[in-house]
Amino acid sequence: MATKHEEGDEAKAAPKSKKKLFIIIGVVLVMVLGGGGGFLYMKQKAAAAAAAAEDGGDGAAADHAPAAAAHAAKTPPVYLPMDNMVVNLADPGGERVAQVGITLEVIDAHASDSVKAYMPTIRSGVLMLLSQKTADELLSAEGKQKLIEEILRETSVPFGGGEEEDPAASKKKKKKAAVQYPVVGVLFSSLIVQ
Repeated sequence: MATKHEEGDEAKAAPKSKKKLFIIIGVVLVMVLGGGGGFLYMKQKAAAAAAAAEDGGDGAAADHAPAAAAHAAKTPPVYLPMDNMVVNLADPGGERVAQVGITLEVIDAHASDSVKAYMPTIRSGVLMLLSQKTADELLSAEGKQKLIEEILRETSVPFGGGEEEDPAASKKKKKKAAVQYPVVGVLFSSLIVQ
């Protein structure tokens, strides 16, 4: 009789072990599929970011934006103040002047050294830009933003940039990779128009 009782225990134990086996296989399968799905999602997201960076954009600010975003997470910003500039404005009568203090945001300390080497050229270009502006342009928020973009473009000239693209010509050309210039931002420390 003992043998019948032992056979019954083995029969009951077999279905329980199969049930545990299916649960374990199910859990492992869910974990593998979840990990694979997460990996594909991250890979696709990285590819989309790389494609967006490769597409670049239009204008000098778009050329500098990927560089600024890339270095914002890696290192603290490095600022390079320029001397204050006083310039006659292009207003009729020539009686208006502007005093402008500008600080350049550069990628890192090494880039700061290269920008310092070209500072006379950059300062001259910024002075030429300012002398073409009117008081009304400098006093409006849109005018200040446009001036920032123009100064950013001017700071890239010594490093091979600064060309304004024609939208019609850019459609004909193949898209070029975004170029990383050392100056990634322009900040006003003072802006007085008299």
